[in-house]
Amino acid sequence: MAGPTLVIELAEPVTSAALAEFSALMRGLSTHFEQRRLGYFDVNVPVERLGMDAATALDAREVDGRRPFLVYLMGPGVGDESIFEAEHADEPEVEAVLGFKPTHAVNVSAGCNRGIDHTATALLTAAVVDVLGGVVKAELLKGQGAVVAGLPGVLGLADEECPMVLGTADFLRAWVDQPGFRLVK
Repeated sequence: MAGPTLVIELAEPVTSAALAEFSALMRGLSTHFEQRRLGYFDVNVPVERLGMDAATALDAREVDGRRPFLVYLMGPGVGDESIFEAEHADEPEVEAVLGFKPTHAVNVSAGCNRGIDHTATALLTAAVVDVLGGVVKAELLKGQGAVVAGLPGVLGLADEECPMVLGTADFLRAWVDQPGFRLVK
């Protein structure tokens, strides 16, 4: 994908009932909806459905506020197992902050990289956390640690090779309201 990605770490496998709610959320938010496999969605989401004001969020080059995303569950039994294992192979510092070893994850990846896509990615990720639970893992740009540290819903900061923050859906909603908000691409 061309834009930013956020990861939701899950402490246990997603139940069939939660998968149904996840699918319903994606279908309800989308103007284009394609389910490629169980828990894997190719969607276009109008920013208004995420609570954004499209008139102020869009620049003159945009036709409308529909943003493309791939949103997908990964891990044992659902798909992309080798990718999940590789991405989680060596994260002791993250596990220490989380207090659990993730069994599964959800990636929310934007198809574009404009400012609107960063905000939409954060808000879409927050909506998924509201349905599935879990903890958001976001890489940080240089200097962002000081900005995010005091926000509500921050569970911890991990400073490995790539600094990152772990937080809740409320954290993401608070972060997008900060001046200069931007995700790592």
